[in-house]
Amino acid sequence: MALKYIDIGANLTDSMFSGVYSGSKKHPDDLDLVLKRAWQQGLQKIIITVGTLKRLYVTMGCHPTRCGEFLTDPEKYYEALKGKISSNPKKIVAIGECGLDYDRLHFCDKETQKMYFEKQLHLAKEFQLPMFLHCRNSHEDFMDILERNRSLLESCTGGVVHSFDGSLSEAEKILNYHPQFYLGINGCSLKTADNLTVVSQLPNDRLVVETDCPWCGIRPTHAGFQFVETKFPTVKKKEKWLAEALIEGRSEPCQISQVLEIIAGVKKESINKLADVIYDNTIRLFFNKEMK
Repeated sequence: MALKYIDIGANLTDSMFSGVYSGSKKHPDDLDLVLKRAWQQGLQKIIITVGTLKRLYVTMGCHPTRCGEFLTDPEKYYEALKGKISSNPKKIVAIGECGLDYDRLHFCDKETQKMYFEKQLHLAKEFQLPMFLHCRNSHEDFMDILERNRSLLESCTGGVVHSFDGSLSEAEKILNYHPQFYLGINGCSLKTADNLTVVSQLPNDRLVVETDCPWCGIRPTHAGFQFVETKFPTVKKKEKWLAEALIEGRSEPCQISQVLEIIAGVKKESINKLADVIYDNTIRLFFNKEMK
């Protein structure tokens, strides 16, 4: 029986899927081919930042590195987010991506990030949607903000800290915060031996998977690569683009199978059973209303 997947984080609006890299056109727009490969690989749904196609869903919020966009007129920006959510109830499945990113402070300073991360938590309560959360090198401040706003999130439908690459103790604090908080695992979660040790100890019923494409690909130099079984035809240079091949360095949703293979490998568990559990987790978190 073919495995089923849901990619909870795919940046399919990135210009790379239009063939544009650093402002230069290198190959034809190939998003249709990227999606075709995804569906063939067993993807049932993909959650992206924007989308209108069948099987494509959306998160709505302001990424921490972009929170400076609030500053010109905070209330106008916030009301615009509310308007987008209100007018697209069948497509928007989460609030976010929002949170803190202290690795890229050159885009937005800490205080601005913290202020508007906290502001967006009100959207989860108002719209009763899960949170799609970002926490990069900022765990202590991230958890402080969540704790300070516990009353807002107690009644929300949960959330996910995506692209998780933290320690086991950090994972436990996140999972203990809310019974419907999950950890999103992608290639960036599986780079090092320490990453693999952490993932091997995470509870299956609190995991979801993602590619975060075109980023977070699984490279041969990564510790998790030893468990990868599914390989795809790949060209090394984007200028040598082929319709039937992936481009080295640009990850795609179809590679979600590789993420699951590594998780199953480090846990020494049946990939079929693990796929079912993670698929059910994702439905419960993001698509519970749709299933009712």
